[in-house]
Amino acid sequence: MGGLSIWHWLVVGIVILLLFGKGRFSDMMGDVAKGLKSFKKGLADDEDSNSAKPASRIESQPAAEKQAQQVAEEQKHG
Repeated sequence: MGGLSIWHWLVVGIVILLLFGKGRFSDMMGDVAKGLKSFKKGLADDEDSNSAKPASRIESQPAAEKQAQQVAEEQKHG
């Protein structure tokens, strides 16, 4: 006693199929699969956008240095 035999699992499986039906159950599994695919795609897109951000920051640094040099020259002359 206490353990679930094959008969218990068989009855549980039949009850689940009766409640949800064969078509509904396969539809739900298809929806779960679509959700997982879109989740993975979202993670991949997020990683791509994160890898692009540091490159743009590095490119903007020389512009900031150039602007700082211009401010320093104006302070010398002004």
